[in-house]
Amino acid sequence: MKVCVQGLWHLGSVTASCLASAGHQVIGLDSDPAVISSLDSGRAPLFEPGLDLLVADGIKVGALEFTSNIELACKNVDVLWVTFDTPVDDDDIADINFVLNQVKTAISLLPDGALILVSSQLPVGSIATLEKYAKDLMPNRRISFACSPENLRLGKAIDVFLSPDRVVVGYRTHEDRVILEKLLLPITQKIEWMSVESAEMTKHAINAFLATSVTFANEIAAICELVGADAKQVERGLKTESRIGPKAYVSPGGPFAGGTLARDIEFLGEISKNYQLTTPLLSSVRLSNDAHKKWVRRKLLERYPDLGVIKVAVWGLTYKAGTDTLRRSLSVEMINWLLEHGAQIQVYDPAVKELPINWVGRVKQCMSALEDLREIQVLIVGTEWPEFREDAKQLSKFANSDLLVIDANRHLQESLADAQIDFLSVGSRQANSKFNEKNIIK
Repeated sequence: MKVCVQGLWHLGSVTASCLASAGHQVIGLDSDPAVISSLDSGRAPLFEPGLDLLVADGIKVGALEFTSNIELACKNVDVLWVTFDTPVDDDDIADINFVLNQVKTAISLLPDGALILVSSQLPVGSIATLEKYAKDLMPNRRISFACSPENLRLGKAIDVFLSPDRVVVGYRTHEDRVILEKLLLPITQKIEWMSVESAEMTKHAINAFLATSVTFANEIAAICELVGADAKQVERGLKTESRIGPKAYVSPGGPFAGGTLARDIEFLGEISKNYQLTTPLLSSVRLSNDAHKKWVRRKLLERYPDLGVIKVAVWGLTYKAGTDTLRRSLSVEMINWLLEHGAQIQVYDPAVKELPINWVGRVKQCMSALEDLREIQVLIVGTEWPEFREDAKQLSKFANSDLLVIDANRHLQESLADAQIDFLSVGSRQANSKFNEKNIIK
């Protein structure tokens, strides 16, 4: 099939290159000439393991090309796959009009019978809005719409796209399903077919459920700290309960960062408000998560009321392991807070070449995780890069014996099992400095 992929940041560049590898003829469309220039040279705009190679391979075999010319991109295509990473502001409010307007510019340029497949994160009802726009604009031309919610994960996007657990697809007619099968069956036969609105809602529901699970687990962990229980052991008890299960999202640890999960919580909150529906459970998720974002700060202040007298090392800066983006990074937020409180800070991240401009002259960037640890009082795990586990096995050789390691998700716990190092994690007895045996509730 001939496919135009519109919007070429993370979701779009992965989608375009994977579709090309599956045998489709793909043209990637983006209005940013810098993005097109980078992709033409085989470099994706955002780091993703294996993506540059997949892009280069697609170009080499002639299955993949890129352009900022919208007329050229839309000419004679069977499918326009909308893959914009929906912009979100610092309050997790999505700019859905940006995506809708980009799609509207392409609709009139598509051939009769083309199908528009939307994967960008938009609130339920957005596809119906686009359908009405297309019908009003071109009443005598058939342009159909479908929805397949984005389900990629930074650092594992290619594997998730090419070997998905399943793909959710919402469609209107049998004719649309035939087109979608031709598009998707070369990739997977695990397709959950449903209505368009159900597919839109499924994405909201998944992210809201995961966000609720994270906040639930961390509230349980906070109570565990107070009463001397270990939240990881409680997690084991939860996952061995048949009504919950081994893959439940109930691990104690850090909060979820803004963006994907928070965006859907906001979508659902706005929809509920518009229909005058009260949703107290969903409304509390954001409040709980924001409170848990202060866990590391609380633990630091319990040990060191004056942060201006300590030196802190932070391992990992990126939003998550497997990417080089700092946007929405909780590690970056924490370091900004530490700087406000006068702490001396050094950082290391294997994927970060340049530090934020406001850190220049204030934060030391190390060339390795184990560099200059002798005078460090606190080591904080900010991003869980796998290689940090090997570095941690040598930590005792490079750090002082009184080092405090703060590792919310217990990423280094096994590596430090035999080391005599003070170690704090979410939901552990040690994480509550006020706990003692006398505080056990009878």
